[in-house]
Amino acid sequence: MSQPKITAYLKTYCGWSEGVRAIFRKYDLPFEEKDIIKNPAFRWEMEQKSGQPLSPCVEVNGTMLADISGEEVEKWMIENNLLTQSDTAPDAPINSSCTDEQHAAMARGSVPGQIKFIA
Repeated sequence: MSQPKITAYLKTYCGWSEGVRAIFRKYDLPFEEKDIIKNPAFRWEMEQKSGQPLSPCVEVNGTMLADISGEEVEKWMIENNLLTQSDTAPDAPINSSCTDEQHAAMARGSVPGQIKFIA
């Protein structure tokens, strides 16, 4: 299998975004990360490409996967023959949001600290 071209529109600190990163680490997949918090132009680009404002969004070989979890990215890539299923556990939850406190901290523009996941 050839390496897919992956661009991920992620938040700096976010459970959903970390879940997407965890899948890329699990499969040792190179990807271009565009942090939509640190660079608002990337958020604009994501919204133009995906047609909606929610993240994470992942573009794989020109196909945009909008508002997607790590679990959904993995499933889509396996179904489209871009990955072979691995039983290796990811190093972070792949289908969890951040806490309300972390979202509030991000809204204030402060670093929320260690990501805590909601089960």
